[in-house]
Amino acid sequence: MTTPSELTLLALQIGFLLLLWVFIFAIVYALRSDLFGQRVRKLQPDAPAAAQVPASAFPASPAAASPAPPTAPVARPAASHGGGTGELASTENATRLVITSGTKAGAEFPLGHDEITIGRSSDSAIIIRDDYTSTHHARLMLWNGRWMIQDLDSTNGTFLNGSRVTVPTPIPLGATVKVGATTFELRR
Repeated sequence: MTTPSELTLLALQIGFLLLLWVFIFAIVYALRSDLFGQRVRKLQPDAPAAAQVPASAFPASPAAASPAPPTAPVARPAASHGGGTGELASTENATRLVITSGTKAGAEFPLGHDEITIGRSSDSAIIIRDDYTSTHHARLMLWNGRWMIQDLDSTNGTFLNGSRVTVPTPIPLGATVKVGATTFELRR
């Protein structure tokens, strides 16, 4: 039986070393992407909260098409979670989104008939810049006239009255929704 030459062994060692470095760079890239999300272009320093929501995000036309119904089964929040009136937020009783804590506490956004995306990305309807919010974190959408919250596979999750949202879930009027370090409510 012949033994491989020293040159062949050196070539294999270098090959394995290069392969190891490729795996290390792949892991670092995946961690960076998970922790910091996709790169977004820089915007001007924080303008007033109402100025950051594009007018097209909230059309006044009731004829606007609503998003397709959720494909996953809808779970209703248990009444024992507290918060909210128990009455589900709909187009008839919810007219505004009010941020109750976080960097934009006190800001109000009108509710129209289109979905509202929330995240760090500049293409989100409501832009929240904090370390715990994903680039595309959550979405508020209308389904059969009721407001639903959907987590968009965010790293830190979306919470409704302290319970993590895993499927599109109806929002009770006045219930606390937490996205990153920001909380908000749907109000009359």
